[in-house]
Amino acid sequence: MLQPKKVKFRRVQKGKLKGNAQRGNQLSFGSFAIKSLETAWITGRQIEAARVAVTRHMQRQGQIWIRIFPDKPITKKPAEVRMGKGKGAPEGFVATVTPGRILIEIEGVPFDLAKEALRLGAQKFPVSTKFVVRRDFVETSTIE
Repeated sequence: MLQPKKVKFRRVQKGKLKGNAQRGNQLSFGSFAIKSLETAWITGRQIEAARVAVTRHMQRQGQIWIRIFPDKPITKKPAEVRMGKGKGAPEGFVATVTPGRILIEIEGVPFDLAKEALRLGAQKFPVSTKFVVRRDFVETSTIE
């Protein structure tokens, strides 16, 4: 599961999730990607589930880049605890995602395979996504 090796502060405030992605919103590595259309917190487990789904469908050919990392600690109080008495203990880590953020990129596979693999991966995320293709991508057909 993805999580940072160490953090400066054990607990952080929730913060506001508003506006569109200012960085991480362009294809940088691959030819195909999925882009978030909504705002959400994405857990390390969801990212790992999407990675497994995509690599399984691609049958370990091509290359995959995960463009988000869960580095925000999330706390939770135990069940049936009264109000007050401080903030809860850290439970896990999440990545904050805003609209326009590239989640996963892939390269080295045909268009149809890439589209289906990223569709399967997108099902694991709690946001609606959009399939994105590099602007200068040209489908190379094999002529026999």
